[in-house]
Amino acid sequence: MSLAIPEILVKDKFITPGEREKIHDLSARMGMCFIKVALNFGYISRKNYERSMINAGYPFQQVRKEGSDKSVLGKIELKFADEHLALPLRIENGKVVTLMADPTNTLFIDFIRFTFDMEPEIIVASDLDITWMSHKLLGEKYVKSAVFELLNRDPGNSAIITFTPQQLIFIFVLLGVVVTGLFLNFKTVSIIINVVLSTFFLVAIVFKLFLALVGSRFELFQAVTKEEVREVVDDELPVYTIHLPVYKEDKLIKKLIWNLQSLDYPREKLDIKLIIEEDDDKTLNAVRDLDFPAIFEVIVVPFHMPKTKPKACNYGLHFSRGKYLTIYDAEDIPDTDQLKKVVALFNKLPANYICVQSALNYFNRGENFLTRMFTLEYSYWFDYMLPGLDTLDIPIPLGGTSNHFKMANLIELGAWDPFNVTEDADLGLRAYSKGYKVAIINSTTYEEANNDFLNWIRQRSRWIKGYMQTYLVHMRNPRKLLKKVGWRGFLGFNFFVGATPVTFLVYPLLLSIFIAYVVFDLEGIRELFPDWVLFMSIFNLMVGNILMIYINMMAVFKRRYYELILFAIANPIYWLMHSASAYKGLWQLVTNPFYWEKTNHGLSKVNNPTNVVK
Repeated sequence: MSLAIPEILVKDKFITPGEREKIHDLSARMGMCFIKVALNFGYISRKNYERSMINAGYPFQQVRKEGSDKSVLGKIELKFADEHLALPLRIENGKVVTLMADPTNTLFIDFIRFTFDMEPEIIVASDLDITWMSHKLLGEKYVKSAVFELLNRDPGNSAIITFTPQQLIFIFVLLGVVVTGLFLNFKTVSIIINVVLSTFFLVAIVFKLFLALVGSRFELFQAVTKEEVREVVDDELPVYTIHLPVYKEDKLIKKLIWNLQSLDYPREKLDIKLIIEEDDDKTLNAVRDLDFPAIFEVIVVPFHMPKTKPKACNYGLHFSRGKYLTIYDAEDIPDTDQLKKVVALFNKLPANYICVQSALNYFNRGENFLTRMFTLEYSYWFDYMLPGLDTLDIPIPLGGTSNHFKMANLIELGAWDPFNVTEDADLGLRAYSKGYKVAIINSTTYEEANNDFLNWIRQRSRWIKGYMQTYLVHMRNPRKLLKKVGWRGFLGFNFFVGATPVTFLVYPLLLSIFIAYVVFDLEGIRELFPDWVLFMSIFNLMVGNILMIYINMMAVFKRRYYELILFAIANPIYWLMHSASAYKGLWQLVTNPFYWEKTNHGLSKVNNPTNVVK
């Protein structure tokens, strides 16, 4: 037992002497202990590390219930404890009870002796349990920063307040005027409401068609060629942080690792953070049970409300060291050269570009009706709509994953709003309002399309609620927003972010009038609305639906998903599903605005998602 852990791992043939030297070199350069580097950069699996420790006479102890002393914890920084996978807990019998993943780590042992003038009493524990304990006991200031940093720095852009007093006054005055008008002259006011809503519905869709037509020419812009990727020199690449915020994704951990290992980027320059909530034992145990090496570091987020993805990512920022940062979901399959493409694009873009958005699409597009419709929607959104916004210089609501940031500028913006459930859409507008730009790149990340109706409703209601939140936040002072983003940005924001949930809310009302008039021929509708009003409403509804069907049909061409073209005809049905989600989102906006409705992943029956047509 006199051998140091690196020598024990070599003796047990879990690493080679050459790998030991590489790990030592990385350890010295990064300031991390040997074991942390070995585990986080894919040199050894946790199962093999545990076997080596047992063989050497260092079995892991269960430590989560170990007591601690605040006076002892106050003498160590979380980042230092994290780097060395070690944590002093308390003083007992003249010794410092200390958790260590590597009991032969002389640097940390010397730290204990120097700091406390005592010898350590070492309890050997797994790296994951020590990480869990360290963040739980020492992470309070970091998690408070993750929750309140934006609020303290830029309260006007925080969604912690859903409706301002001015907005509530406006809403209730408007409702009062409408109700009073209906009471005084029901027919005339009903006609005005009908005309306004149906016209707005058509104008909003015409605007989307215009964006799609502009975006259809996007292949001329922001493209990085294969030759440019080949010219990238690995030794000159910067450290790249990848955030993987997960919650109860234990079934996807193995698939996630294989997807990450396919990335064409030097392993030692990847800073991958698997961000897990404190109460997520399922995912933590899935990592513990891995029988092959991982290439990520586990970060445990201490409990603090709201329990949202942006809060977790904000927490992870404190431990991130990359020049660039991106976020992937657990099931994501990014193009293998995506990171190099982004670096190459940033190198040739002006300095005011701080984010590059990759397209998102689905690897299980042909699984059922829902996945086909989802694929059509994402195809026109990322291949046509966002490029159209980019070309017209209108604020881009970022997608939930595969947006690549300059880390320094992301922190300058206050990072993500933990109270906004579509945090990236909000961040896109905040970046634009401060004069920063977002580019769209010719690279795709493939995700798992929702194949379950209820799961889809949960996900979509959160997205629409987040759009409502984002709109309310940035329209608190319309004049100020107009001054920041100009008329083009102001109108684009209103018709793209603001109009999207409104069109979903309005759609079933217009459809009901159409059905009552055309299908059932109800006399009450004819008596209430003159023929010209009904014809206008029906015209707007039909033309709006035809245009959306056309946009969906356009979506298949860039990716050559020709087998989906006929499903575009089903868009009116798909929009009804959006309407149900919109009303649910509206209800939650009032009753539970910060609730992050969990979307279940790993439901697809597609067994080999890497075989996607690109």
